[in-house]
Amino acid sequence: MFLSPIQESDTMTKAMGSSQLPTMDPSCMPAVTAREMMVRNLITLSPTMDALDALDVLLRNRISGAPVVNEDGKFLGTFSEKSCMRFTVSMAYDGMPSTDVFSLIDANPPTIIEETDLLTIAQTFLTESCRRLPVLDGDGRLRGQISRRDVMRAVRSHLHKPVKKSGTSGLFFSAILSSEERRV
Repeated sequence: MFLSPIQESDTMTKAMGSSQLPTMDPSCMPAVTAREMMVRNLITLSPTMDALDALDVLLRNRISGAPVVNEDGKFLGTFSEKSCMRFTVSMAYDGMPSTDVFSLIDANPPTIIEETDLLTIAQTFLTESCRRLPVLDGDGRLRGQISRRDVMRAVRSHLHKPVKKSGTSGLFFSAILSSEERRV
């Protein structure tokens, strides 16, 4: 059986309960920028740090990657779980005992600036293969970072919570009558 889009929509509403779900017109997208939602207190790595030590930092802090910055705070790239996989393969095939972080970083990950809007950030996550977006200033210095989860939090905090429809409470008169009274 095929349902029209309207019938399908009615079916979805019924299946989801009596709450009215919020809708969002793209023009109503929250006017939030990277500056407002970025995390500023980041774990960063030095480009000269040993890769095994960097791997330990990721594991100890339960993070999937960290920005690599020089002593002036200039962003050089990202050391991530993928970098660790590259390191593992290099160790196995090349017999490489260890190396510095700089030789394993993704030196050209997607980045954004502090004025980047929420919709652009979300679109960047859709088109790029990344878990985090470093936020840079005009001089290429790291100012913060935004994860996909940060975007989800920003959207959710700006949407109205589902509103319960008024009306029936779900109790039926027949439920309070005895079976004998219902037969009469």
